[in-house]
Formats: sequence, structure tokens, C-alpha cells
Amino acid sequence: MRALQFTDWKQPPELREVPDPEPGPGEVVIRIGGAGACHSDLHIMHEFEEGMLPYELPFTLGHENAGWVHALGAGVTGLEVGESVAVYGPWGCGRCDRCRRGMENYCTRAAEINGSGGGLGRNGGMADMMLVPDARLLVPLGDLDPVQAAPLTDAALTPYHAIVGSRHLLGAGSTAVVIGAGGLGHMAIQILRTITPATVIAVDQRAEALALAAESGAHHGVQAGPDAAEEIRQLTHGLGAELVLDVVGADATLQLAAATVRTLGHLTIVGIAGGTLPVSFFSVPYEASVATTYWGSITELMDVITLARQGHLTAHVTTFPLTEAVTAYEQLRQGELQGRAVITP
Repeated sequence: MRALQFTDWKQPPELREVPDPEPGPGEVVIRIGGAGACHSDLHIMHEFEEGMLPYELPFTLGHENAGWVHALGAGVTGLEVGESVAVYGPWGCGRCDRCRRGMENYCTRAAEINGSGGGLGRNGGMADMMLVPDARLLVPLGDLDPVQAAPLTDAALTPYHAIVGSRHLLGAGSTAVVIGAGGLGHMAIQILRTITPATVIAVDQRAEALALAAESGAHHGVQAGPDAAEEIRQLTHGLGAELVLDVVGADATLQLAAATVRTLGHLTIVGIAGGTLPVSFFSVPYEASVATTYWGSITELMDVITLARQGHLTAHVTTFPLTEAVTAYEQLRQGELQGRAVITP
């Protein structure tokens, strides 16, 4: 079969022919319908040196995946060939206390595992088929199209987890700021509008992204730049926002986040653009919390899929055939895509 593989550090991926996967006991082979292209893939491909990540090369890219059950290994029950499913992205040990709670994104034995999931050190979904090591990592999609559903597994799940953790702050009259209205940002806006009464302010440097933010439900759009913090302050009557989600994570966006979060608020860093935020007694408002976040739990993925099936979440998707996956990544790198790029083998 065909697979887009990452073969060497700081080199573009290659479309290669690899053997078809065969499921062992407890494993499942998925025929891929869609695999999302994520900014984190670009960071891995272009910024990391050998030895910085616990990944063995080569491996197939694609950590945002959905498709149809193709083959079942011995002992697998509860799934049927042809059933549409989403693949839960972070693969933990499955046995520690956090994994047993569905939080494999924070597996306590992660350091002992080769890779952190399909497409992240292990073979992912930018291929005709994908081997999933355990049926516990699959969530039924029902009537959702796997191409549209693929971004739910990361681009929606990651901000959903961050928002749920701050939902107690987002009552009537509250404000949430989403910095970056791309793949994750436009999903975060929809989630905020669906599960909270907060006023949502989107920030981006691109007019097209702000237009997508408005379509996704943002109440206000703010152009990134030197006047953005003051504009947000005016929109929040000088108070700042209860929640600021920085979906970019660069120096400039982190500075904006710190300037716009209010006292007792939450500043959550979602993006991994490599920026830093110095934290001292006077660098953020009193009792404002600064946190990072990584993916979400499998039960939260179930929630996200339910919201999508109810019509509350819809990913803005641009599709590419597997033969044009490298082009998709290049357009993503150049900021030419709106929403999420999805590879459709």
C-alpha cells in the first residue's frame, strides 16, 4: 500500500510503498477515510533533531484519523468490518491509572513507550490503511463522514479539553479569547459557542481566518498586531478575558495572552510554536493561571463526536489526495489554508 512516511529529520516526507498491515491479537486495521495535516507535524519535520523525540524513523505520518474497520485481529469484539470509526490519537500503556480513566494523553508510563501514537513515532493514517494496536482506541462515528470527522480527533478534541477545564469560569457575562483562528481555533470557537454562554473574541493576522472565525460563531474578530491588546481590553470593558486560549504559542501571541487575561482567569497554551512566557509576580494578573495542555481523554472525544453528530461542530475541511499530501503540508506551512487540511487516501 501507499504511505506518506517521515524518513529523516529536517527532510520532507516521502510517499512510499509499504506492506499492508495485518492485525495481530487485539489489533484492528482501519481503511483510512481522512487523515488531518497538523501544524505539530511541521514542527516535528522541520525543527527537531535526531534524539530530541523518542521516535524511531521511518514512520507514517497522520495522527488525526478516521475511516472504516477493514480487518479484526483475534479476540476483538464489539466492532464490525465496514463500521466507521475515529482513532483516538494518544496511545498510552492502557494499564496505568490515567489510561484506565481514558486519559492516555497523560499516560504515566509514556517514557517507556516507543512513540506517543499513530503518526507520532508509530505508523499513522496518511496511508491506505492503518494498524491500530488495540480496539479500545476506536470510537464509533455513527452517521458522520470520516473525512469530516478526522479533525475531531485533535483539532476539536484538544481545545475541547482545554475549554472544559476552564468552563467554571465561563458563566454569563464572561469572555473567551481564541488567538489563532486556524485548524484548532475555528473548532475552539464552535465549542465555546456550544457549551458556554461566553462572548468569544477571535484574534488572527489573516483576514481570511477572521472571516472563518465569524462563520464559526465568534462575536468579535481582532486583527493581530500592536493594537490588539487594547482592542480586546475595550471589548471587555477594561477587565480582560476569563479564558485566553493561545492556539499559536509564539512569543508575540503569548505576550498578547498575558496582556488580555483578567485576574483569576486562565491562560492556556495550546500551540507549540516555540514561544516563551516569563512568569513572575507582576507579569500576569493576580491569580491568573498559566497552563499547557495536550490532547484530551477518549471520553472527551466521545463528547466531541456527539456534538458533531448533533450538528454543533463542523470542521472546515480542504481535502487532498495522498499523492498531494506534501503539497498540503507546504500550503499549511505558508499559511495558505483555512481550517483543516485532510488527506483522503
